[in-house]
Amino acid sequence: MARRRGPRTELEFSAGGVVIRVVESGPECVVIIPSRRAAGGRQVLALPKGHPDGDETAEQAALREVREETGVQAEVVEPLGTVGYWYQREGRRIRKKVDFFLLRHLEGNPDEHRDHEIDQARWMGLDEAAGALTYPGDREMVRLAASKLDGTAR
Repeated sequence: MARRRGPRTELEFSAGGVVIRVVESGPECVVIIPSRRAAGGRQVLALPKGHPDGDETAEQAALREVREETGVQAEVVEPLGTVGYWYQREGRRIRKKVDFFLLRHLEGNPDEHRDHEIDQARWMGLDEAAGALTYPGDREMVRLAASKLDGTAR
């Protein structure tokens, strides 16, 4: 009996960051609302992330994507972890891996972002973000970042 073949699986890699700043009300991170909607048309609240360009390292890609999508400059504090998931695009099955980094805010204002693929970028309290982000992997990365705030990102 012939084995039935499903759609071919493609691998995809991205890098992103949880950019932290500490204000009087407590630690915050930058979140984005991409122009592209989720399946079913619902709006997405996410962390900034994207594909490396050329021979960029994951760290370089994360910093560039954060800068492009949010308008803020940051520096890498440490790796946070990797999120993996599957999705479908145009009938193709995609296995995606995203390396996330804990990033320290250096300068810049998300209100001034210029990325046409992002409807909004803004600061959000870590506790609020950990509950409000659309994707479970993003929420987990924010919780992990919050657990690491022992003075390294302050």
